[in-house]
Amino acid sequence: MNSSSEVGLFVKNFANHCSKSDIKIFVKNDIITTYIEKRNQVCILIDGEADLIRYDFNGNKTIIDHFVKNDIFGEIFYPTNTNNELFVLAKKNCNVLFYIYDDLFSKCKKNCPFHKELYDNFNRFLLNNIIDLNTRLEHLTKRNIRDKLLSYFNLKSARTHSKTIVIPFSYTDLADYLSIDRSAMMRELKFLEDDGIIERDSSKVTLLF
Repeated sequence: MNSSSEVGLFVKNFANHCSKSDIKIFVKNDIITTYIEKRNQVCILIDGEADLIRYDFNGNKTIIDHFVKNDIFGEIFYPTNTNNELFVLAKKNCNVLFYIYDDLFSKCKKNCPFHKELYDNFNRFLLNNIIDLNTRLEHLTKRNIRDKLLSYFNLKSARTHSKTIVIPFSYTDLADYLSIDRSAMMRELKFLEDDGIIERDSSKVTLLF
């Protein structure tokens, strides 16, 4: 599975044919799952968008990750001591496939080929998840707000092969994702525009360099 279309087709077939998978439907703002228990749960987003969110003891919100179609998530990617403020929130209506990681090592009742294909490709799914988390860490290690924003914009531009990108969530959520103050971030965006580094039209940002 080398392309997003191949992954999407696999997920659809797996969801429809593997007896060990379970599909659930969520509407916007539903909590899809929490990382309270160590259930070794694997979730694949069939449709929709969702955020992995944490609140600290002071009530400050941080977006750990943003999931789109065919992304994989679940508490198997986090340590057992993860606190109960870590959860996945539906940002749009979502269809989610649930699977227990331990079931990868036992045969499906239907002996379906999709079960084996998931087993064979799980390391690649896991690697993609680690890459995404490391990418966010790269943004967070930047020393100031401008560098964090430009790091985020540059990555989006590189992935879409376009100087114009669309921020996939609100500016409030972008600030939470980059762990910065929203008001300070909006000021820095204005400075970037004044300096001729970006142009901005609502959620669209165009890099001018």
